[in-house]
Amino acid sequence: MTSVSLGASYLEKAAIRLKVLELLLREQAYSDVVREAQEGVELALKGVLRVLGVEPPKIHDVGPLILEYRDRLPGAVQPDADRIAEASRWLRKEREFSFYGEVDLIPTEEYGVEEAERALADARFVVGRARVVFASVRREDAPPEQGSPQEGADEGEPPGNVGR
Repeated sequence: MTSVSLGASYLEKAAIRLKVLELLLREQAYSDVVREAQEGVELALKGVLRVLGVEPPKIHDVGPLILEYRDRLPGAVQPDADRIAEASRWLRKEREFSFYGEVDLIPTEEYGVEEAERALADARFVVGRARVVFASVRREDAPPEQGSPQEGADEGEPPGNVGR
């Protein structure tokens, strides 16, 4: 297994979570949308880090590393590094509260549609930018005699069957 294939696996898991987020939003499980969005963003960004040759640490917010290694991102993604890091930071901050709450914070009462929609939008954005990173890696890895590895493929899909 290579770092790229493991990263692709992370991105696939993140893409599946996007579908789950939509279901949770329809069910008005707003705190669960926030929690699952955090996991999706974390997985997508750790996949990106692996593709960039950076071993992701065992922490939940890797946004600062995206900023640190911004110059390794494809040019199309570099301007989005700040927004990506902010999404990771916000969702990390909400991770435990949205899941467990506190004595004075009941997740099902604290989180509403606004927070859930923000979390879903952030997750979609981060996963979408991660797809661009993976598509860039696919183009770089293609043998020159094959031409464009993207012929007939969706520009935003990562390697493997992610983005089904």
